[in-house]
Amino acid sequence: MTRALRTVISPGRYVQGKGAIHRLGEYLKPIGSTPLIVADDLVWGLVGHDITASLKAAGLPLVREKFNGVPSANEVDRLADAIKATGSDVAVAVGGGSTIDAVKAAGHVAGIRWANCPTVASTDAPCSALSVIYTESGEFEEYRFFPRNPDLVLVDSQVVANAPVSLLVAGVGDALATWLEARATARSNSQTMAGGLPTLTGTALAQLSWDVLWENALPAIQAVKDRQVTPAVEKVIEANTLLSGLGFESGGLAAAHAIHNGLTAVPQTHGLAHGQKVNLGSLAQLVLEGAPTSDIREFVEFTTRVGLPTTLTEVGLAVDDDTELRTVAEAATAEGETIHSMPFEVGADDVVSALKSIERFASQVREDAGLPAPSRHEAH
Repeated sequence: MTRALRTVISPGRYVQGKGAIHRLGEYLKPIGSTPLIVADDLVWGLVGHDITASLKAAGLPLVREKFNGVPSANEVDRLADAIKATGSDVAVAVGGGSTIDAVKAAGHVAGIRWANCPTVASTDAPCSALSVIYTESGEFEEYRFFPRNPDLVLVDSQVVANAPVSLLVAGVGDALATWLEARATARSNSQTMAGGLPTLTGTALAQLSWDVLWENALPAIQAVKDRQVTPAVEKVIEANTLLSGLGFESGGLAAAHAIHNGLTAVPQTHGLAHGQKVNLGSLAQLVLEGAPTSDIREFVEFTTRVGLPTTLTEVGLAVDDDTELRTVAEAATAEGETIHSMPFEVGADDVVSALKSIERFASQVREDAGLPAPSRHEAH
């Protein structure tokens, strides 16, 4: 039997700050001479001019391919064909997590290097060496793992602050799960997404992400409502993107993301951001762990203030939706899911009970704290 080794992986270079997008060409030049920029029309309308000017200043040609919205197997293959047809040597994702996941996978299929220019801080996808692939209708299909991380991740803080605040909020939900899951993975000494046992580094970065968010998320969210970049905003962008990215990958995933994947299997949750569903998974994980009531109460209060769902109602479900909750739980506990990295066995019945138990408890906590009652999410 081969002994499992500890490992940590990371992108080649991470760049963040106001105006960073104006220097994209400068940072791309050492990586490749014929970039293929992939962005949807909305994103291109916002940053296309800046990227065009940046590439021109660096003496790089501009070739853009449109992203069609879902990182499905078909879309990945289509983008890989575009890479080959254009003779590009580096694929550059400009946009959110879906664009980034599709481009990483396409770059791998085409055998070239890849770089990410996230325009939102809504997920920790930009830094990782894996992509989440969905069906055409938006249900989780598989994780695809790659032998290396992106060569470059470049984040313009002002571009992130200009995006809808709901996207930053979703990123906080995704990133808060990182420490809860890395902590569980370390306790069980399970394999991480990096293909080895967790390192002290990966676990510590996951915890740092959590600490930074508890300290800075609320003021950062208020600043972004006015499109301002403050030190708190910079810290939250780094926590959502870099710390959470390194932390989830080299620290490990557990129940929260598995329950997220389960939630994508029912149509009621469609239209919610990744981080919104993850937050309910984090809460369910705390319940499964038998975490101290004070910890669960604090998590409900804090993430409600942030603007994240803490009840079934807010993800379009109800306590008596037995069939749907069973579907979620079966998907969350499927063979190979990250829930099996928990330091104890978790079955579908446990997940159903945890999800059902959240509704009354979280509603009461919110009422006691003078926070708004949950409002129902309508799928679209």
